[in-house]
Amino acid sequence: MPWLKTLAAATLLQAAFLLPATAGENLSAIQSAGAIRIGTEGTYAPFTYHDTSGKLVGFDVEIGEAVAAKLGVKPEFIEGKWDGLIAGLDANRYDAVINQVGITEARKQKYDFSEPYIASKAVLIVRADDDSIKGFADLKGKKSAQSLTSNFGKLAQENGAELVGTDGFDQSIQLVLTGRADATINDSLSYLDFKKQKPDANVKIAAEQPNADYSGIIVRKGEPELVEAINKALDEIKADGTYQKIADKYFGQDVSK
Repeated sequence: MPWLKTLAAATLLQAAFLLPATAGENLSAIQSAGAIRIGTEGTYAPFTYHDTSGKLVGFDVEIGEAVAAKLGVKPEFIEGKWDGLIAGLDANRYDAVINQVGITEARKQKYDFSEPYIASKAVLIVRADDDSIKGFADLKGKKSAQSLTSNFGKLAQENGAELVGTDGFDQSIQLVLTGRADATINDSLSYLDFKKQKPDANVKIAAEQPNADYSGIIVRKGEPELVEAINKALDEIKADGTYQKIADKYFGQDVSK
């Protein structure tokens, strides 16, 4: 029946929009659409969050805008919760995720990454007038303010600290400042952001882990042209000073190394 053929054709057309682009074709699709769809949380300052006016801002947001400009397209940010953010690539909700996604071997099995564009280290933060803690080993018998399930919390425990549970960086820092905790192990970038906003805060970095963790822009596997184009865009924004300007705005220094 003709109406059945029409219905079948419409169903196939709808499915085509829902399925990811064939391997290697997504860059062309992005260029044709004139926009790159970027998945991000929107709740993770200073990387991706909303300012007092409600506008989506942050380090990763501006990196996404700069990369899109180099690709010759507009950025279209699509917000989602972290738990399902990367999985949104599988559902073709967006073309890339820019949300300080750490480059790990487990993730590389299923997805592809750009070259790293941000590096961070675990740092040991104490009050500026406290000289009793000079290294991670000095945490033995001390109170460390941590998110209990975080890798930072595990590191503090491994070094003999008594954990004081918190909801995140801001609360951990406040416990250190008020003396309810002796220290906190946290992300170096979060510390830089905090000190940029409150340069006179009575805290300092006592020690840092030697090895950095790196983050990249994550995309579906099988899109080498898109990865190459994103890497070229990242190289260009570093070369022309755009990256440095964004990094200075949020952290006060280059955070790519």
